[in-house]
Amino acid sequence: MTVKIAIVGDQNEALPSHRELNAVRPMFGADVAAEWVPTDGPRISDLSGFDGVWLVPGSPYADDAAAYRSITWARERDVPFLGTCGGLQYAVVEYFRNVLGASDASHAESDGEQDSNVIAALACSLMGEERLVRPVAGTRFSKLVGDEPFVGMHYCGYGPGPGVVERLAGAGMVIEATADDADAEVLELPGNRFFMLTLFQPQIGALAGRPVHPLLGEFVRCAREYAAHAVAGAASSSASS
Repeated sequence: MTVKIAIVGDQNEALPSHRELNAVRPMFGADVAAEWVPTDGPRISDLSGFDGVWLVPGSPYADDAAAYRSITWARERDVPFLGTCGGLQYAVVEYFRNVLGASDASHAESDGEQDSNVIAALACSLMGEERLVRPVAGTRFSKLVGDEPFVGMHYCGYGPGPGVVERLAGAGMVIEATADDADAEVLELPGNRFFMLTLFQPQIGALAGRPVHPLLGEFVRCAREYAAHAVAGAASSSASS
């Protein structure tokens, strides 16, 4: 059984985060096919057959609307979803628009600065910056990485604006990690099999030969689980027909 993961984004080897991402792909296991799905390509229009979706850094995307659709597709179907950096930012906007009913929710970078921004410029840019990530004890994330703070690498200049994290938490999202100047470094939608969002980039270190980050390991594990259920479901349907 091959586990298929869609890496949704616009591959650019000039970006350090994408070079690290390509380095970590072969580390997922021989049974995992993690393939790039460009936001402006034909494959993005139909993600059926994928067992996981990773919306990766590199926003604004070539087709922002397609990126948003990929989030909705995974969230509504309980397909394992990981959003890192720009992926977190777009997932927050998508959640406000399609779950909280704020259809005008916007992103300051791609939509311009306006009152409807739920993603705003950070007070201090984190382009190529490390900072301490503090897991929240008792959360799924802390069970993966432990309760002790660790250094996470960032390549982003935007994040949830004032009051946004509180609204997300009030609507059911869980704050799984924080930072000194961030109310949310990691967010989870706990009703889904796997729906995790991070500002830090867990693939950083792959080029140096570091082991797969526990968060990525859990994402792949859940994708395997989803694939196995899909195969079992198909076999059951075939047997009963």
